[in-house]
Amino acid sequence: MTTEDIIKPENLVYKKPTLMNDNPMHYCPGCSHGVVHKLIAEVIEEMGMEDKAIGISPVGCAVFIYNYLDIDWQEAAHGRAPALATAIKRLWPSRLVFTYQGDGDLACIGTAETIHALNRGENITIIFINNAIYGMTGGQMAPTTLVGMKTATCPYGRDPHLHGYPLKMADIAAQLEGTAYVTRQSVQSVPAIRKAKKAIRKAFENSMTGKGSNLVEIVSTCNSGWKMSPADANKWMEEHMFPFYPLGDLKDK
Repeated sequence: MTTEDIIKPENLVYKKPTLMNDNPMHYCPGCSHGVVHKLIAEVIEEMGMEDKAIGISPVGCAVFIYNYLDIDWQEAAHGRAPALATAIKRLWPSRLVFTYQGDGDLACIGTAETIHALNRGENITIIFINNAIYGMTGGQMAPTTLVGMKTATCPYGRDPHLHGYPLKMADIAAQLEGTAYVTRQSVQSVPAIRKAKKAIRKAFENSMTGKGSNLVEIVSTCNSGWKMSPADANKWMEEHMFPFYPLGDLKDK
């Protein structure tokens, strides 16, 4: 077999999404962000929405998505991405508008914006990366940190009597009248990645057909913040995160 045979279109198994630029990824080894970036790029390209997609990136590790996807971006203040997405979608209803947010941004300082945008049924998609920790700023406890889980600000483990209980944002979103599709996925394996991609595609299609607001939660790892190897972080996520944040569709209206 020649090199020409290998690169023929009919022999192509995988290629880099055209919307992903050549900037080297800065994320820690094993981080879930890069995988989700790729899925978003693939879905936008497959939908033919390259020139109509507008992403909103807020604060935290999630903000750097604008370095890697070659679409229009707007940066929001901490937690305010759903409010900004609301304005953009109402001004340009024909655009594919989505936010890309971490758990500290979405479920802490942005709780009100998130819940009210979803409850209003804004035709946007919120992509929510839940790794149960503040990854960028030093590994502090997040609203999604599990009971007993150790972080920089709860070194003896999250105590519900002192720190309260972790928030299940997808479960809350599923109860809101305005949400059309709420799902919880992951990207630690090939089957999981395929399911996550289908979920993102469905959410984007809902937002373009006016069905209401959509939340795609991705249960993720932060092996640097968790002080684990990538392999151990995936195992820990499966053993501890998934029982509390079970995967699957929570609402499909």
